[in-house]
Amino acid sequence: MTTTRQDAWTHDEDLLLAEVVLRHIREGATQLAAFEEVGRKLSRTAAACGFRWNSHVRKQYKTGIEVAKKQRKELRTLPQQKEEPVEKPINKEDSNVPTGQSKNAIKELISFLQQYEEAPSVQEIQQENQQLKGKISELEEKVATLQQEKETLTNSLTVIEEDYHALIEIMDRARKMVILQEDERNRKVKFQMDKNGNLERVEK
Repeated sequence: MTTTRQDAWTHDEDLLLAEVVLRHIREGATQLAAFEEVGRKLSRTAAACGFRWNSHVRKQYKTGIEVAKKQRKELRTLPQQKEEPVEKPINKEDSNVPTGQSKNAIKELISFLQQYEEAPSVQEIQQENQQLKGKISELEEKVATLQQEKETLTNSLTVIEEDYHALIEIMDRARKMVILQEDERNRKVKFQMDKNGNLERVEK
C-alpha cells in the first residue's frame, strides 16, 4: 500500500501536472482523469492534484489552456474516416469516466469540493482587508502624533541647551569679575615697617 504524500510541491511536479492536464484538454478528456493520472505518478490524491492546479498552476498556463482548447476543437472538426460505417463500441479506457476507481474518484472529488467550501469567502477576505486598513490608519495617526511630540521635545531641548550655554557664560563672567576685584584689592594693600622693625599692612 503506497503512502499518500502531503509534502510541498516542487517545480518539476508542477510541470508534470500542467503537461498532463493540457494533454487531457487537447484529447477531450476530463481534468479529473488528469488529476488521477498525476496522483498515481506522484503518490498524491486526485483531490490534492486538483487543488494544486486550480489554486496555483492554472494561472501560469492560461495561454497553454487556450491553445489546447483550440487544438481540441480542430481535432473534432476533422472529417470522419469512411472505413467506420458502424459505430465502435465504447472503450472503457477511452471513456472520460474513470474505471475501477470510480468510487475513490467520487470520494476524492467530494474532498476536493469540501476544501473549496472551507476556503475563506470573498466577503470574509474583504472584511479582513477593511479591518487591516483600519489598523493601518490608526498606526499612521499614532506615527504622526509621535512625530509631532518628537518635534516639540526637540525644540524644547534646543531652548534648554541655549539657556544652559547662556547661564554658563554668565557664571564665567561673574567668576572673572570676582577674580579681577580680588586682584584690584590686593594691589591696594601696602606693607611698611613700624618703629619696632615689624611689617604692618597699610591700605592705599
